[in-house]
This record gives sequence, structure tokens and C-alpha cells, in this order.
Amino acid sequence: MNDVEKAAVAEDGTGLIDLIRRIKVVPLVTLHSVEEAVPLAKALAAGGVPIAEITFRSPAALEGMRAIHDQVPEVTLVAGTVHTVDQARQAVRVGCRGIVSPAFSDAVVDWCLGSLIPVLPGTATPSDIEKAYDRGLRFTKFFPAEAYGGVGTLKALSGPFAEMSFLPTGGVGLKNVREYMALPNVFAVGGSFPVPSPAQRRGDWKAVTEACVQARQLVQD
Repeated sequence: MNDVEKAAVAEDGTGLIDLIRRIKVVPLVTLHSVEEAVPLAKALAAGGVPIAEITFRSPAALEGMRAIHDQVPEVTLVAGTVHTVDQARQAVRVGCRGIVSPAFSDAVVDWCLGSLIPVLPGTATPSDIEKAYDRGLRFTKFFPAEAYGGVGTLKALSGPFAEMSFLPTGGVGLKNVREYMALPNVFAVGGSFPVPSPAQRRGDWKAVTEACVQARQLVQD
């Protein structure tokens, strides 16, 4: 990435955390095809959730990101399930404003910080969080949330890591989202519940919009 690219990403990405804090919910999206990317993104925006974490879990990820960036610019893109620096670099090139990883990858985090790209690394243990803290990060992903104790663990972490804020994902859904959002060290939640899998598979974008409206109401409450 050259200096011009870095400057552009930095300018676009500095407000990413603030945006997520305002929306309070980040839909995790695994695209089944490139063709569904644009209508899905429009459904998110229509439901008041103009952000998407497009995961590197399908061959359609990169081209889907590119299509959303080019055709639905009101939706902010972040790349999810990022394991390598190459994936992070490719995601930024097609329009992603931030990187989310399922675990704490030193290489990915250090590349993002050096390139002025917002990064939310996956953390699940105090040692993960300490590594993030040492690098100056104060916002991280907490994954897999429910498997690692969920609300109870986040409450316990608030003492020794009072400056840290978390984006819990993994097992977060309609049944427990309010419990997570009630925690002072949770700045937003992530999950697939704003994009129900049955609705996505049948291309029912109205149902996706309705799910986003419901999700937004829950997190705002």
C-alpha cells in the first residue's frame, strides 16, 4: 500500500469505531454469491443498519465487497474472518474500511496499525486482551462470546481491563442481545441475526430489512 492509499484509508477509517458505536450492531454476512451482495446491502441500509462485516468464508467475498463498495456506498464495509495480511490488504483495496479477525493475529494487527487501518482483533482471554492493550487498542472483538462465558466473562473482565470495550460475537442473538448491550464495556454486538439465513437463501430482502429494524430496536433499547 502506497502513501496515497494509506492516507485515503486513514481519512475514511478514523470514524469507524464511532459509527459502530452509533449503530450498535454489526451484521456478519457470508455471501453465497456475488449477485446477492448488492440487494443484501440495500436491505441492510433500508433497515437502518448501514454496515456489514463480509466474512472471508466464501469465494464470493472479495467481489461481493467490491460490488457493495461501488454500488451501495452508503453501507460501510468491514472485512471479517481475516486470517492473513494478504486478505486484509485485498479487502482494503476493494473498499473495506476496517478489519475484523476471529483471533489475535500479531501479523494482521501490526500490519493494520502500521497502515492506519482500524482493526478489531478477536480476543477471548486476558492474554489476548493484554496484547491488544499493549498495542494501544481499546476496542476489540470478543469471540466466541457465549462459548467463553458470555455476559459473565465480560463482567469479570471489566475490572482488570476497565479501559477496554468489546464487540461480542458468537452466540449473540435476539434472545440475549439486550443482556450484552446492558454491559458498560460492550460498545456494540455482532452476529448473523440481522440477516436470517433462510431469508438470505431465498433472497427475501424485505425480511432482511425487517430483521435489521428489529435488531436495531433491540440494541437501542
